[in-house]
Amino acid sequence: MMVLDNEYKQLVEHILTSEEFLNLKKCEHHGITRFDHSLKVSYQAYKFAKKHNMDYKSVAIGGLLHDFFDSENISMKEKFISTFTHPLKAEVNALEKFNVNSKESDIIRSHMFPLNLVVPKYKESWLVSLYDKKVALSEFGVKFGYKLRYVSNLSILLLLNFIK
Repeated sequence: MMVLDNEYKQLVEHILTSEEFLNLKKCEHHGITRFDHSLKVSYQAYKFAKKHNMDYKSVAIGGLLHDFFDSENISMKEKFISTFTHPLKAEVNALEKFNVNSKESDIIRSHMFPLNLVVPKYKESWLVSLYDKKVALSEFGVKFGYKLRYVSNLSILLLLNFIK
């Protein structure tokens, strides 16, 4: 369990206690829940932004809401398409439910760049986009790490047999 500082908790408490946001605990995402993924992205980016005198409040909120959309009971095809379309869904939901500001909105809308073609306008948007990728890679490593090790070991064995 991640330990959050008090200022961060105060900034995002209205989101973390929202029934709609709590529903993200039901959505699998990179081997964990979308709630946990969003919290990791938000908090790690917030700490960096605060340390480097950036708009850490917008980073905390935009980072937390970057994947705020519903994807329960959808097909694999729809999940694939969602990779490219979910930022707009998340932005619309964040605007409706939490009245995010323009920077927070841009953070949410552009976090999938370059997979979607919405280029981040703010350094804070770039920051959340990068942390989203960093956290996702880490989560994929945990989820698929043993498979990657198996494939790499098998490749080495095949290569050694070929060399003999």
